[in-house]
Amino acid sequence: MRRKKNIRKISLLLVALICEVALVMPLSAQDTSSHNTRHQLEPVVVRRDKKPSPTLSQAPVQIVDNEKMEQSGALLLSDALKHMAGVTLRDYGGIGGMKTVSTRGLGSQFSTLAIDGVTVNDCQNGQVDLGRYMLGNSSYISLSNGQQDELLLSARATAAGSIINMESRKPFFYPGQKVHLRAGIEAGSFGLLSPSLAYEQRLGKKMSLSFWGNYTQSNGDYPFTLYYTASHNDSSSVENRSNSAMRLGTGDLTLFYYPSSKQTLSVKTHYVYGFHELPGPVLYYSQRGSEETHEQLFFTQAKYVSHQKKTGFQIIGKYQYTYDKYEDFHAQTISRYLMNEYSQQEEYLSASAYWRAFKGFTLSMSGDVAMASMESNLSRNNDVNRLTVLDAISIQYHTKSIDIKGNLLATIVDEEASDIPGTIKYRKVSPYIGAIISPLRLLGLTSDSTMQRDIRIRYFFKESYRVPNFNERYYFVMPLDSLRPECASQHNIGLTIPLYSKTGNDTIPGRSYSLTIDGYRNRVKDKIIAVPRQNMFIWSTMNLGIVDVTGLDISGLYDWHYKKWGVETTVTYSYQKALDHSDINNTKIYDNQIPYTPRHSGGATVYIKNPWINIGWNCMAVGKRYSQQENSDASMLPRYIDMGLTADHTFELPLGDLRIQAQVLNLLDEQYEIVRSYPMMGRNYRVKIVFEF
Repeated sequence: MRRKKNIRKISLLLVALICEVALVMPLSAQDTSSHNTRHQLEPVVVRRDKKPSPTLSQAPVQIVDNEKMEQSGALLLSDALKHMAGVTLRDYGGIGGMKTVSTRGLGSQFSTLAIDGVTVNDCQNGQVDLGRYMLGNSSYISLSNGQQDELLLSARATAAGSIINMESRKPFFYPGQKVHLRAGIEAGSFGLLSPSLAYEQRLGKKMSLSFWGNYTQSNGDYPFTLYYTASHNDSSSVENRSNSAMRLGTGDLTLFYYPSSKQTLSVKTHYVYGFHELPGPVLYYSQRGSEETHEQLFFTQAKYVSHQKKTGFQIIGKYQYTYDKYEDFHAQTISRYLMNEYSQQEEYLSASAYWRAFKGFTLSMSGDVAMASMESNLSRNNDVNRLTVLDAISIQYHTKSIDIKGNLLATIVDEEASDIPGTIKYRKVSPYIGAIISPLRLLGLTSDSTMQRDIRIRYFFKESYRVPNFNERYYFVMPLDSLRPECASQHNIGLTIPLYSKTGNDTIPGRSYSLTIDGYRNRVKDKIIAVPRQNMFIWSTMNLGIVDVTGLDISGLYDWHYKKWGVETTVTYSYQKALDHSDINNTKIYDNQIPYTPRHSGGATVYIKNPWINIGWNCMAVGKRYSQQENSDASMLPRYIDMGLTADHTFELPLGDLRIQAQVLNLLDEQYEIVRSYPMMGRNYRVKIVFEF
């Protein structure tokens, strides 16, 4: 395909050009005056991350920072997300099982993953397996519903129904320090072994380099109880999970450059190799498991950001390559062997800019261009190409008491497939409007000194548009033209209440507690549902028609600290009424809860700091769900509670700090399934040792 090759050449040249511009512009923009000399970057600035604020944002945002990740012993990205309000996790069991999340009933394809603010795309599946991403190099994880509160936001991030951002750790150096090392190893039940190494090098006052590598393996051979009837009241036996081993290696190299306090440049290269055996479903007194996958992910990205007094801009260039190989050694074919290979490439460019036109008014624009292609060894449509253009324009009005923002997003997608004549076109314009108001300040009843206890009311409305991914569009639906894009509308109204906050000192304890409450109403038209057809790799897809979701998210935070003592508590609760309203004449499924979405869920974490051994406790409770569209006793999955305990202590040694942590997961040894016929691990143990200097 000559057209495809020409577009790719142009895109690659543009990526190279934009990266070169990003490298040159900071040098030309430096202020050489004495003022700049006095404000050279200090070590503490290198480490600082600007996190979104849960109480100041127009749309709900939840954050898990590095400290909380270490306290809970979270290993995978999915471990950090599953305790958040409004999140529905699908986990196919084991340390290496596939893990995806859906927020507020929208489906996992509406959730976009970003690393350092740059999105990770997968045109083949439309969703990212969160079990492939480790947390060891993350500064914080944020989940934003609706839209992020950022002046410089890429058009692709604007298009997301919700966005998960993994922010990498920034190197930190004490005065005179040039090298920082962090080495760790984690071991646990069922053959879990996970060594990691972080190396940070100061290359000058304004530049530093960071490398992080991790290798994780597990045999996944854990016991579970096999019940012979759905009621769990009949005969049963204890079996061991088979074909569930995994190996995952990750390497991440990042260059950070700060030409001034208002400019940043980061260049990241990321590589992941994974091998996963796919455990089959436990059905009919047996479990089938003969599949395995080999996957590779490579990307390199450059991001340049500049903030001036009235203007700012951001430039992103990225190249991504993904390879997946699926093998079934006992496929129902003549040869009894099946092997599918898929390779994806994407060139991605993004530019964003804002202008503070008048006092309180800010105009911003962003434009993205992405050229994605996938080649496979399948007999049909083995060469698919997609050109995506996204453009967004927004206006924002901001004062101390009110913040209002509105934007329009234009989506243009052109697709070509090797066995389908012509070009498939998708076009859509999607609006967004959001506001957050401080009523007490608006009425003059509060001041800057009491803002810490100010109540804020927020609202947003957003439309999101999702084009079917390549698997849905070309391989696992018949006929090929029967699948339609999804359209989702979101309404959210919430209340953020920073109830109390007081900074402590050597004589007075510090404490803070806050509460956020958000109610929402989502509607998804032509919702695409993907369910495993015969294993985790091969799916069937279909449009459900209309799904209405009514929900409530509540989050409470409490923090008390005094010298070396402290108590940190988080409590969340979610209510999701996600109903299929596709066909009023189909009484078996109309007004039924959509598959795998619990009506009630929630959790709590408590972490107690003390001079001897810090103790952490976490609990996640999930109500009953249904594995099929028809809500019957046969398809019902029972409620479950998953608890865990952690204990850790840090030893301050002459050469550095040694931290030892022990964990007990699934403390109650409860037998449960998140996905039908894929049993989760029972009680298991982990030990982690980290040495940092």
